[in-house]
Amino acid sequence: MAIRWLIILVLCPLLSAQELSQYDIHRATSPIVIDGKLDEAAWRDAPSVGEFHPFRGEARVRQQTVAKLAWDDENLYVGYYCIDKKISAYVTERNGPVSRDDCVEVFIGPNPAKVRNYYTFEINAIGAMLNRARTDWWNGPPFWDPDGVRYRATWQGQAKKNPTADDDHWILEMAVPFRNFAKDAAHTPPHDGDEWRLNLNRLEGVSKDHQQEKGVIRRGLSTWSPLPPELRSFHSPEWFGRVRFVDRTPLR
Repeated sequence: MAIRWLIILVLCPLLSAQELSQYDIHRATSPIVIDGKLDEAAWRDAPSVGEFHPFRGEARVRQQTVAKLAWDDENLYVGYYCIDKKISAYVTERNGPVSRDDCVEVFIGPNPAKVRNYYTFEINAIGAMLNRARTDWWNGPPFWDPDGVRYRATWQGQAKKNPTADDDHWILEMAVPFRNFAKDAAHTPPHDGDEWRLNLNRLEGVSKDHQQEKGVIRRGLSTWSPLPPELRSFHSPEWFGRVRFVDRTPLR
């Protein structure tokens, strides 16, 4: 029996690799203005990455997320549309604990041969951002400052966002210059057919009132490329999805 379970444990990563989410990132069909609206033709034309999956053993995703990716010669573009009936965000400081709030995360691994080299972009609904470079070349402080990133959240710049009765959704729009990945990526900008590893995550916030309550507070956590239920952290690069850069616009 022990040998049988050992064989299963050895084979499991190989079998599960087929389950990683996959997505083709097409060239943007029009210029993208980073204003937190996602109303350009480029976003309308870009396909969704697909449904997000529950995390940490949740039976279902409580509130779905629509995410899209696009690119041009300068930037990788990321758009999130987060369905949310109780939006809460309070962290305003740079590299603050934004994951306590309604927050999205983009984890980017530009070199599939070095899957544990990846970069994080974590942004809450009021526009506070945290970044890390988890790579074999970064010897700096715990936080990393990417160059030239532009982004806009729906409530950017507010001191806080409390849940209200008319909450429906929030948006994050971001442009990340490819030059930030030059130490890892084979090409910047990517060439047609280049593959990267990437995951898109979503954390639902907890209001200040609920944060002060005793006991366990249940939060909605979801991710694009599914993670095994026994994992406790989004920081699991072996399970990031596979994205391929396609040097043409999407078919209409």
